[in-house]
Amino acid sequence: MHSYSKRQMCRFRNDSVSKPFKVGQVFFCLDTETHQPVCCTSGSSAMSVLRATPELLRLAQTILNPDPGQVLIVADTEHYVGELLEYVQEHTPFDLLVLMPRGERQQAQFRKVDDRLFIPRWAGFATAKRPYQLGNKRVQLTQYLQRSGEKPEECDFKAFLSTRDGDEVEDLTRAYPQRWHVEEFFNAHQALGWKRAGTMNLNIRYAQMSMALVAQAAIYQFRQRVGHPCSQWDAAHLANAVFRGIDGDLRLSGDTIVVTLYNAPHVDKLRPHYEGLPDKLSTEGIDPRIPWLYGYKLDFRFK
Repeated sequence: MHSYSKRQMCRFRNDSVSKPFKVGQVFFCLDTETHQPVCCTSGSSAMSVLRATPELLRLAQTILNPDPGQVLIVADTEHYVGELLEYVQEHTPFDLLVLMPRGERQQAQFRKVDDRLFIPRWAGFATAKRPYQLGNKRVQLTQYLQRSGEKPEECDFKAFLSTRDGDEVEDLTRAYPQRWHVEEFFNAHQALGWKRAGTMNLNIRYAQMSMALVAQAAIYQFRQRVGHPCSQWDAAHLANAVFRGIDGDLRLSGDTIVVTLYNAPHVDKLRPHYEGLPDKLSTEGIDPRIPWLYGYKLDFRFK
């Protein structure tokens, strides 16, 4: 993310034409089933994946507390680092699946693999699995090979390294493509504070990211309640279409702050969830009193 820090930092540019600029990095772990963030950590533009990922995995382990072999981490080629694969296998309960580099040299090597090793799965798709030793590392890994195409001269290969000997079809066709959800997350929610890093003061950065995650969690619950089409909108669209420009007033009725909203959109979807909110929370076993509102309850009216 674009940073305006006064520190001397490594600079980044998207192409050979644009001017390099300072960036701050965020290392993110996302749950591919719910598409929701698990944890994140920050670093300067000089922070490497090898240094940042172990700390991120320690955070994820503290939050999830998984049994060994229960969780598979999927990552892109930048995580293809021998020390990182070794660390994950020896010091975490996670398994790791990474995409190996692709190039003409690698394609030529894969074309020499014995064709009998590949198992056809469906038309134009075959997989192979074999043990793999990465350099002089102690860990024993498993390489998954994916072959796309029917004619030998037109076949395209992808190779993956895994710290476990699993079901390659399941891992390659279902698990690994879900890594794209992290890109969707930033695309949908970048307006909440993921566009720019600003300062590199760690206290400020972590506070900013924490508030962005709190806002995203609240909006996620709102999306679940109102449903389609609001659930498909990104943060900017949702703000312009729903949260901005709503007239209203606040009144105190006993121990409850009553918010009356006028001309709110999608009232038919909002009213069942937010009118009579204290009673709904009490029914769910949740204390409706809000500590940071001096113990008052909060209720809504729509007119």
